[in-house]
Amino acid sequence: MNKLHILGIRGVPAQHGGFETFAEKLSLFLVKNGWQVTVYCQEDGPSESWETTWEGIRRIHIPVGRSGAAGTVLFDWKVARHALSEQGLFLTLGYNTAIFNLWQRLNGQRNVINMDGIEWRRNKWGAFAKIWFWLNERAGCWIGDHLIADHPKIKDHLSTRVSADKITMIPYGGDEVLNADITWLVPYGIDPGEFSVIIARPEPENSFLEMVRAFSMKRREHKLVVLGNFTPDSNPYHRQIMDAASDEVVFPGAIYDASIVQALRFFSRFYLHGHRVGGTNPSLVEALGAGCAVIAHDNHFNRWVAGPESAYFKDEAEFSSLFERLLADDAAVENMKAASRIAFNERFTWEQVLRDYETLLTRWCPVNVKETMHSGSELTATAKGLFEDPLGDLYPAQAISPEARKVDALEISDLERKQFGSSIAERGPTAHSRCRP
Repeated sequence: MNKLHILGIRGVPAQHGGFETFAEKLSLFLVKNGWQVTVYCQEDGPSESWETTWEGIRRIHIPVGRSGAAGTVLFDWKVARHALSEQGLFLTLGYNTAIFNLWQRLNGQRNVINMDGIEWRRNKWGAFAKIWFWLNERAGCWIGDHLIADHPKIKDHLSTRVSADKITMIPYGGDEVLNADITWLVPYGIDPGEFSVIIARPEPENSFLEMVRAFSMKRREHKLVVLGNFTPDSNPYHRQIMDAASDEVVFPGAIYDASIVQALRFFSRFYLHGHRVGGTNPSLVEALGAGCAVIAHDNHFNRWVAGPESAYFKDEAEFSSLFERLLADDAAVENMKAASRIAFNERFTWEQVLRDYETLLTRWCPVNVKETMHSGSELTATAKGLFEDPLGDLYPAQAISPEARKVDALEISDLERKQFGSSIAERGPTAHSRCRP
């Protein structure tokens, strides 16, 4: 029987975001297909770990006595240590504490890592956090036996670290929504087709302020529903957004009920997507699955996911004119909605995504764990030199091309000059981001 252990999330059933939802879907799919699946779950408190079973999935509960980022880092450390006694294949979701997976490497355990997005490029992090994420991205590339990228551009980025042969591109998946309960709209005072929706974390890199300000420039006779956890009393950016909003903008807060969120997508005129960095964004995939007409920030991440029939903006002025034109063009909106469903069914159904994962994981399952052991001297040398040669590669036979090294060196130089500056030598590891917004 194939055995898989999932690390890097808070647990199942999903309660916290994209990676948890994916882990739940994958676990249930694999259990149905005869796999033995173990998921590590983060718990509060100082007690000892314990085990439970949920829907055929073995869950190992690891308590930590801290909250927030520190608690998450501590949890990942404890999980990496606990996993040393387990046998089978390991799937780590995210690289934010990838250095801890050196334990699996030293122990000869096979570990496939989903490398998520380019976390260190996000504007919300200071230099301290960016350095931590940058180092762990490097560590994940070298320590992992194989890497998963959820977007072609993420694979291109990772290919400047290791050989492209070490990376498989599998996107995020979603559920197709063919109908929804219209009564969920009543509490918000909105009617089908008479509102547009933003569903994301209210952060600068997600273009909230630009979209809300552009929408509010003039009377639209149309509602804009902005989901998210806004704390204007403690967050200046949230205050800016709410101050810029006209009376046609509705702030219902964060909504976690999937039925309500599906209804808001399904009955919206437009789904507005302002993400500027990342790979395959779960919320955008879910919008395609609901047949939304998408207006998105113009970048290569969004264009690959949403396709050529969606509409794209680069700034506030372009958003405002684009929104005004499409608001009056019913035929264009219907074409956009139809194109979204086609794009979704071509690439992003859970059936396709999970099948691709099972194929990859089956290939990496060790027939005998002892066969995957590496020599301690080799790994000790690797551990010591992990960050000494930032352009090095744990796999000499899969050498990086000179062109890739040149691009990577320029990228590092630009990173250090524009983002980190002299702080690199003065700062160290910090905050931890669990999953992509």
